[in-house]
Amino acid sequence: MNYDRILIRYGEISTKGRNRNKFVEKLRKSVKIALAPFPNIKIEAGRDRMYVLLNGEDGIEIIEKLQHIFGIQSFSPAIKVERDVEALKHSALELVKSLYKEGQTFKVTPRRSDKTFVLNTDGINRTIGGFLLGNIPGLRVDVRNPDINLQIEVRSEAIYLSCENILGPGGLPVGSSGKAMLMLSGGIDSPVAGFMAMKRGLEIEAIHFFSPPYTSERAKAKVVDLTKKLAEIYGSSIKLHIVPFTNVQQAIRNQIPENYSMTTTRRMMLLIADEIRNKEGALAIITGESIGQVASQTLESMFTINEVTNTPILRPLIMMDKTDIIKIAHEIDTLEISNRPYEDCCTIFVPASPKTKPRREKVQRYESYFDFNPLIDEAVQEVETLIIQPVEQKSEFDSLF
Repeated sequence: MNYDRILIRYGEISTKGRNRNKFVEKLRKSVKIALAPFPNIKIEAGRDRMYVLLNGEDGIEIIEKLQHIFGIQSFSPAIKVERDVEALKHSALELVKSLYKEGQTFKVTPRRSDKTFVLNTDGINRTIGGFLLGNIPGLRVDVRNPDINLQIEVRSEAIYLSCENILGPGGLPVGSSGKAMLMLSGGIDSPVAGFMAMKRGLEIEAIHFFSPPYTSERAKAKVVDLTKKLAEIYGSSIKLHIVPFTNVQQAIRNQIPENYSMTTTRRMMLLIADEIRNKEGALAIITGESIGQVASQTLESMFTINEVTNTPILRPLIMMDKTDIIKIAHEIDTLEISNRPYEDCCTIFVPASPKTKPRREKVQRYESYFDFNPLIDEAVQEVETLIIQPVEQKSEFDSLF
């Protein structure tokens, strides 16, 4: 059967009120970007449904693309039929025949959005079901676990037939919730945090702290590859800001007591990330922190570290177990990259006994003995910004000057 369109269902977008059209438009743009390689398609976006008209394009490839677009709850390859009972009967027969194998079962699932249609849902069920049974020898009904579920959706403009529901990732369209900066370390957690933030409709830019010669170019390449994976999920390019952090880290090592050095390191990172956020017009900072996972992620540590900014700090993984985070990392294909044995700046100067319950007044006093502001300003000024393209585009990243 040659489907002529794909019907997209919104899911959570459908719960929106007056702002629904804004979310629908964001989703339409996401679909348009993802399906750019298919020039003949046409996208029709309505308040309750979206349709991708195939116009001869490869439906299988398009289905693969749609499975990764946030904001899509599910979708179905479909055919459009005029609002006529006889046309409906013959189109339904053609569709089911194209899928039927000997001994299979079926059921009809009608949905009548337009109540003016001549048949009600029970009438559609009986009329179409009876016609199929009379014209396909061996076909049987199974309303609980059918091999073929013929879905008939009657709308005001036409009737749509489909036999397959394909799940999308759900969530909200990327960019519908604003922009935030992702602190991307190169470990397992932060790419997963970025993925989950995008699923809630956030546009992200990534920030990575790079400390040569203590961290290598391979560590930097690892973060570029992680950003490529996130860009592939996003369906478009992502900015990656590389922060030169060596001078700040050396000053912390020389000026701050060892057991408080990790706390100050995180505070300085947050200050720098906040400066970049302000320049880029973002509204929040995202981290991969999970409560209690390491010394800097205890509640006391986060309370002390958060003091340096009033910007919202979003922690999508905060209550998740490590095993659950690893599972998602595997599913989004970042786990193998994150496990490459190249250290980031958070691991090179780890103290033997970091404070798990640092006190604000103590870290304030230690930091007051040295002026970190010039080093922070220098790091912000020397940020290298890269535009990272999705993996599938096979493009090298480009520097922005």
